[in-house]
Amino acid sequence: MEKLTKSEEEIMLILWQLEHAFVKDIIEQFADPKPHYNTVSTMIKILQEKGFVNYTAYGKTYQYYPIIKKEKYFKSGVKPLLNNYFDGSAKQLISFFVKEKNISVQELETLVRELKSKSGNPQ
Repeated sequence: MEKLTKSEEEIMLILWQLEHAFVKDIIEQFADPKPHYNTVSTMIKILQEKGFVNYTAYGKTYQYYPIIKKEKYFKSGVKPLLNNYFDGSAKQLISFFVKEKNISVQELETLVRELKSKSGNPQ
Protein backbone atom coordinates (compact mmCIF):
# COMPACT_ATOMS: atom_id res chain seq x y z
CA MET A 1 0.00 0.00 0.00
CA GLU A 2 1.27 3.45 -0.87
CA LYS A 3 2.45 5.62 2.01
CA LEU A 4 0.65 8.93 2.42
CA THR A 5 2.28 12.31 2.92
CA LYS A 6 1.68 14.06 6.23
CA SER A 7 -0.95 16.34 4.63
CA GLU A 8 -2.72 13.43 2.95
CA GLU A 9 -2.71 11.51 6.21
CA GLU A 10 -4.24 14.49 8.05
CA ILE A 11 -7.11 14.55 5.58
CA MET A 12 -7.57 10.79 5.80
CA LEU A 13 -7.70 10.93 9.61
CA ILE A 14 -10.50 13.47 9.30
CA LEU A 15 -12.35 11.38 6.72
CA TRP A 16 -12.00 8.23 8.82
CA GLN A 17 -13.51 10.15 11.73
CA LEU A 18 -16.34 11.80 9.77
CA GLU A 19 -16.92 8.82 7.42
CA HIS A 20 -18.55 11.08 4.77
CA ALA A 21 -17.66 14.73 4.25
CA PHE A 22 -17.74 17.63 1.85
CA VAL A 23 -14.55 19.68 1.43
CA LYS A 24 -15.96 22.40 3.71
CA ASP A 25 -16.57 19.78 6.46
CA ILE A 26 -12.96 18.65 6.23
CA ILE A 27 -11.65 22.21 6.39
CA GLU A 28 -13.73 22.87 9.53
CA GLN A 29 -11.84 20.09 11.34
CA PHE A 30 -8.45 21.78 10.88
CA ALA A 31 -7.01 24.12 13.49
CA ASP A 32 -6.42 27.75 12.53
CA PRO A 33 -5.01 28.82 10.19
CA LYS A 34 -7.23 26.56 8.11
CA PRO A 35 -6.01 25.38 4.72
CA HIS A 36 -7.46 26.94 1.57
CA TYR A 37 -10.44 25.22 -0.07
CA ASN A 38 -8.51 24.59 -3.31
CA THR A 39 -5.62 23.02 -1.39
CA VAL A 40 -7.88 20.52 0.37
CA SER A 41 -9.79 19.82 -2.84
CA THR A 42 -6.53 19.06 -4.68
CA MET A 43 -5.33 16.79 -1.86
CA ILE A 44 -8.60 14.86 -1.95
CA LYS A 45 -8.25 14.38 -5.71
CA ILE A 46 -4.76 12.98 -5.13
CA LEU A 47 -6.15 10.64 -2.46
CA GLN A 48 -8.78 9.53 -4.94
CA GLU A 49 -6.11 8.81 -7.58
CA LYS A 50 -4.16 6.79 -4.98
CA GLY A 51 -7.28 4.70 -4.27
CA PHE A 52 -7.95 5.93 -0.73
CA VAL A 53 -11.06 8.04 -1.36
CA ASN A 54 -14.17 7.96 -3.49
CA TYR A 55 -17.15 10.29 -3.73
CA THR A 56 -20.85 10.65 -4.28
CA ALA A 57 -21.85 13.47 -6.61
CA TYR A 58 -24.71 15.80 -5.72
CA GLY A 59 -24.87 17.98 -8.84
CA LYS A 60 -21.60 19.90 -8.86
CA THR A 61 -20.89 19.11 -5.21
CA TYR A 62 -19.03 16.00 -4.04
CA GLN A 63 -19.23 14.16 -0.76
CA TYR A 64 -16.10 12.14 -0.10
CA TYR A 65 -15.62 8.94 1.86
CA PRO A 66 -12.66 6.65 2.59
CA ILE A 67 -12.44 3.34 0.76
CA ILE A 68 -9.37 2.15 2.67
CA LYS A 69 -10.01 1.33 6.31
CA LYS A 70 -7.88 3.09 8.92
CA GLU A 71 -6.82 -0.24 10.43
CA LYS A 72 -5.59 -1.54 7.06
CA TYR A 73 -3.50 1.58 6.49
CA PHE A 74 -2.16 1.44 10.05
CA LYS A 75 -1.13 -2.19 9.66
CA SER A 76 0.72 -1.38 6.45
CA GLY A 77 2.78 1.20 8.36
CA VAL A 78 3.50 -0.89 11.45
CA LYS A 79 5.29 -3.74 9.68
CA PRO A 80 8.03 -1.54 8.14
CA LEU A 81 8.38 0.31 11.47
CA LEU A 82 8.78 -2.97 13.31
CA ASN A 83 11.22 -4.40 10.76
CA ASN A 84 13.29 -1.27 10.12
CA TYR A 85 13.66 0.07 13.67
CA PHE A 86 13.08 -2.89 16.00
CA ASP A 87 14.62 -5.82 14.10
CA GLY A 88 11.17 -7.35 13.66
CA SER A 89 10.78 -7.70 17.43
CA ALA A 90 7.41 -6.75 18.89
CA LYS A 91 9.02 -7.03 22.33
CA GLN A 92 11.55 -4.30 21.44
CA LEU A 93 8.75 -2.11 20.06
CA ILE A 94 6.66 -2.48 23.21
CA SER A 95 9.69 -1.91 25.41
CA PHE A 96 10.44 1.30 23.51
CA PHE A 97 6.92 2.65 24.07
CA VAL A 98 6.93 1.61 27.72
CA LYS A 99 10.14 3.60 28.27
CA GLU A 100 9.19 6.59 26.13
CA LYS A 101 5.63 6.98 27.40
CA ASN A 102 6.28 5.95 31.01
CA ILE A 103 3.61 3.26 30.94
CA SER A 104 2.92 1.91 34.42
CA VAL A 105 2.99 -1.74 35.42
CA GLN A 106 -0.74 -1.51 36.10
CA GLU A 107 -1.38 -0.28 32.53
CA LEU A 108 0.74 -3.11 31.14
CA GLU A 109 -1.12 -5.69 33.24
CA THR A 110 -4.44 -4.31 32.02
CA LEU A 111 -3.21 -4.51 28.42
CA VAL A 112 -2.05 -8.11 28.90
CA ARG A 113 -5.47 -9.07 30.38
CA GLU A 114 -7.26 -7.44 27.43
CA LEU A 115 -5.04 -9.20 24.90
CA LYS A 116 -5.52 -12.55 26.63
CA SER A 117 -9.30 -12.16 26.70
CA LYS A 118 -9.36 -11.26 22.98
CA SER A 119 -7.22 -14.24 22.07
CA GLY A 120 -9.41 -16.59 24.08
CA ASN A 121 -6.55 -17.38 26.48
CA PRO A 122 -7.71 -16.33 29.99
CA GLN A 123 -4.49 -17.39 31.73
